[in-house]
Amino acid sequence: MPARQRDPRAYEQKAVAYDVVERLRLPNNGTPNSVLGEFEIAEALAKDSGLPFVRIDTLALDADLIEAKISRPFARKHRMLPLQVDNGKLKVACSNPYDIEGIDSFRRIVERDVSLVVASEPDILKAINEVYGLRHSVKRAERDLSSGIDLGNLEQLVHLKSETEIESSDQHIVNAVEFMLQHAYDTRASDIHIEPKRELCLIRFRIDGVLHDIQTIPKVVHKAVVSRLKTMSRLDIAEKRRPQDGRLKTRRGSTDIELRVSTLPTAFGEKVVLRIFGPEVLLKDLGQLGFNADELGVFSEFITRPHGIILVTGPTGSGKTTTLYSALKTIASREINVTTIEDPIEMVYEEFNQTAVHPKAGVTFGAALRHILRQDPDVIMVGEIRDQETAQYAAQAALTGHLVFSTLHTNDAASSITRLADLGLERYLIASILIGSVAQRLARKVCSHCTVDHFLTEDEIKALRLTIPEGKRARSKIGEGCFECRGTGYLERTGIFELLPMNETIQHLTIEGADAPKIKREAVAGGMNTLRQSALRKLAEGVTTFEEVVRVTAI
Repeated sequence: MPARQRDPRAYEQKAVAYDVVERLRLPNNGTPNSVLGEFEIAEALAKDSGLPFVRIDTLALDADLIEAKISRPFARKHRMLPLQVDNGKLKVACSNPYDIEGIDSFRRIVERDVSLVVASEPDILKAINEVYGLRHSVKRAERDLSSGIDLGNLEQLVHLKSETEIESSDQHIVNAVEFMLQHAYDTRASDIHIEPKRELCLIRFRIDGVLHDIQTIPKVVHKAVVSRLKTMSRLDIAEKRRPQDGRLKTRRGSTDIELRVSTLPTAFGEKVVLRIFGPEVLLKDLGQLGFNADELGVFSEFITRPHGIILVTGPTGSGKTTTLYSALKTIASREINVTTIEDPIEMVYEEFNQTAVHPKAGVTFGAALRHILRQDPDVIMVGEIRDQETAQYAAQAALTGHLVFSTLHTNDAASSITRLADLGLERYLIASILIGSVAQRLARKVCSHCTVDHFLTEDEIKALRLTIPEGKRARSKIGEGCFECRGTGYLERTGIFELLPMNETIQHLTIEGADAPKIKREAVAGGMNTLRQSALRKLAEGVTTFEEVVRVTAI
């Protein structure tokens, strides 16, 4: 094998071995009804060579170490990547442990002991592209900007020239933004934060509700990146004193991904946040949202009513928009006219007729709803009921035979009734048009790849106010931390729901003028599960953890 590796053609054959084996679709003896993939191939190579197998977490890579030890051409040619210094040895991932020539060359370059591990070839190539791609583009842009080229002023040219005509200096910022977006998509980020600091700019991704530091870029490059993003989202690049909101649409393969862009002036420059809305995020089957069987039955009954109002409540970032879009997708058909009023439109979906609120042009929720009633709608989604005018028109729409979906910012389902009353709706009207209210939160799920049994401590049981029989222990699950969850123990999120149907008891209390706590007590007595009870059920099922239950249902 070593003799063959000295022939360059032999290495090229090894370089495509992953593709060849994957195309053969060989059965995977370790997992029934599956075929060998890139990681199984790499594990087999690691076992054959007597080396450890690793997965590469791009968020944990030390870009400075990598660039200091190995060039991008060498890394790509030999599929090798330095990972970290461990006990004085440089830990290096390779896809081909039999590439003796490449390994020897690397040892001579770094002049130190090397500890080899095996990673899959696609894993290494992806890490090389992310580390060298964004970093290389930022460095080239920094060099050009420092030499006096003002990329911020040139960014407007991106849409006016052909690709061959754009100055190479422009292209570095274009590439940097492209790499940043691709990295965000690969890591399932929901938000990208570009935060200017005193000496540099910090890029952070929100993954499963938690922010992770990704990259720092020079302060001089920050302005050009912001200008590029403003240009892409059709914002005013000259306006730096006022907040701006925009949107842009990107295509990755055959998938369209919407991004909502928000800029905000801060002490050290403009901060930009991009919220990512992929189809898999906003448009889900109802069964994927986190409802248990009983809750799914109640909510499905809500959305199949011919007319009335359905409210989804919760704080910002609790998944209300996903629930609404998924519900609309479930009932949308050629026979139904679904019209939405949003601020802004989160994601363009062809089966809906979507209208954006534009206060400067006089298009408020209330004004848009008034006109939409003349558009012969069957189902109307109002982004938020935030004033008396919108509440009145939503009630009118429900009374005249329309099914209306909307959101409110309340802490629980019962408070939505008193909130509508505060907005000027008569109590008897609320009782007759409200189908039901859904309060929700998002809790992180225990990572399925590293889950282990866990027993709640006495303090945890006391904090949750649980009653455990003498001699019994409360079993749950936690994640130990692995590559898939980046050591957090959590992977993806699930909904926690509180569903309040407007039954006869709740109607009577509403008309009487009962406050939210009394309505909630009666609803619980009638079988409603509170947010805390719903979260405890997921804790008992091993879906989430004690910490998440406390965090999302703090009372």
